Amino acid sequence: MILVTGATGFVGRHLITALMARNLPVRVLLNERQVRRIPWDTSSENAPEIIMGTILEEEAVFRAVTRAHTIVHLENAMWWGRRRDLERIELAGTRNLITQARAARVGRLIVLSHLGAAPSSAYMLHRIKGQVEEIVRNSGLAYTIIRPGVVFGEEDAFVNHIAMMLSTNPFLFLMPGYGEVVLHPIYIDDLVRALMTALERVEAVDRTFEIGGPEYTTVEDLLLTVMRVTSMQRAIVGVPPYLIRWLTAIYSRLFPRSLVTSQWLDIMATNRTTQLGNTYEYFGFQPRRFEDTLLMYLPHRRYFWRSVRYALRHRPRPI
Repeated sequence: MILVTGATGFVGRHLITALMARNLPVRVLLNERQVRRIPWDTSSENAPEIIMGTILEEEAVFRAVTRAHTIVHLENAMWWGRRRDLERIELAGTRNLITQARAARVGRLIVLSHLGAAPSSAYMLHRIKGQVEEIVRNSGLAYTIIRPGVVFGEEDAFVNHIAMMLSTNPFLFLMPGYGEVVLHPIYIDDLVRALMTALERVEAVDRTFEIGGPEYTTVEDLLLTVMRVTSMQRAIVGVPPYLIRWLTAIYSRLFPRSLVTSQWLDIMATNRTTQLGNTYEYFGFQPRRFEDTLLMYLPHRRYFWRSVRYALRHRPRPI
């Protein structure tokens, strides 16, 4: 039995689809709100078993981990949460999951982190991710930690949010800094393929893998690529990062949801890359190129009304 936390999130939805396609026994931990919006076919004979509860509820988590041989831990507040949400869901939630997993004698814990994660990082997102990694390494459980670059795909909260922002301003795009920061994007299907491979390989136990796509891109080049693919050409204006953070704080007070969050800005604050050949070396396949993949879906979408709907939706309530 494979337990997946965060199964309705961006990565979780794709991973569940892959696990169902392989007819593997899967269990998910979902709260009541998530159960009402399950993205997979619940009538399928190989649909995941659902355990009701949150990552912070000891009894629910123990029921979820019982008889599970592997946990894929994806629950996070990376794109929407404030500092308190990150500390509760990622730190306290991971501690509770590990405590119950040890009691249930779970075989292995697979955790999704992020390039640049470090307990001493100056940026909140990467500091929290680094602290989660330390908790996992010191847990006494067999583990696998995968650190991907920026994950993109049809429903991601990074490239799609850039397209939404472009659609709301027909003249310019405010870019943090000078756009020289280097990112290492990886397509969602390639990340899921790496997770599936890690599930099957014993040599992945007690290791940390850093992976990304087949190319690096600066923030400015990434913006130009999205503009080119979507045919939304805008003037790019470099703005001091601290000013962008102030504007983001104001925006988040005016609307239920912000297209840009402090974590979003943390990702673009400094270089986040690894060796180009790591995905092939570790998992045996070549990831897809950034622009080629965007061309499959980005030009066919209308982002203005998507951005309006997103801004007016309520934020996920903290657990």
